[in-house]
Amino acid sequence: MNRVVERTELVPNVHKMVIEAPLLAQKVKPGQFMIIMADEKGERIPISIGDWDQKAGTVTIFFLEAGVSTMKLAQKKAGDNLHAVVGPLGHPAKIRKYGTVLLGGGCYGIGGITSIAKAMKAAGNKVIVIIEARSKYLLYNQEPLRLIADEYIETTSDGSSGIRGKVQDVVQFITNQEKVDLAYFIGCTFMMMNCSNATKGKHLRTLVSLNALMLDGTGMCGVCRVNVGGQTKFACVDGPEFDGHQIDWLQVFQRKSMYLQEEMLAYQYHTCRALTAQKKEERD
Repeated sequence: MNRVVERTELVPNVHKMVIEAPLLAQKVKPGQFMIIMADEKGERIPISIGDWDQKAGTVTIFFLEAGVSTMKLAQKKAGDNLHAVVGPLGHPAKIRKYGTVLLGGGCYGIGGITSIAKAMKAAGNKVIVIIEARSKYLLYNQEPLRLIADEYIETTSDGSSGIRGKVQDVVQFITNQEKVDLAYFIGCTFMMMNCSNATKGKHLRTLVSLNALMLDGTGMCGVCRVNVGGQTKFACVDGPEFDGHQIDWLQVFQRKSMYLQEEMLAYQYHTCRALTAQKKEERD
């Protein structure tokens, strides 16, 4: 069992969880992920590792409450146990001195880019960090990223904070103004696709941390297969880092939406059950 040290809802539906996992904390590298199970009947969920503390023996994740399994994670409190935590998995990010590195994050990816930003800065790069949200109240992790980045930019769809727009809009502007040597994006599929399209034709190496559907995390089941440059790859063992210009994004969208309706119905059902149980407990 792995004990939950902290679980905080940072903004609506986005949670930070600190987990006691000393062996994982000793071995993890930027860009890797882990698979987590909230309980013995739960789904195996792949989640990027946002940060870790070797001395404390903890790892930190950021996740979006979007289905039954992440709802179960969001209900955990400090002191609760998780059924299983497996990792670190996947290839680490390729950290070296590139020159100027542009990092973009949205949704859970705002937390997910933290360790990569730290490592890129430590390697001697100029680090530009851009984060996005629909509105100011959905932004989080700003201060840690400000302290790391040489240049920190916020974007919001409604213009309530920073630049009005999204990460890809700022990417277009920056790459027209100065030379960028590497772009790296973590977030929802749509955001990563748009940002990858924004760097096409600019001779700019663009990497994304692909959040494909996944089951076992060892390359055996084939659930996380993606088409990259005309070849079938597995996000768990070949990734999660891939060339954003080579990914068949349409296939990724199609595969991720296969069970969307069933996931939504299950989430609504279990949410109603949880609320009913909570009201009963309050009455008793």
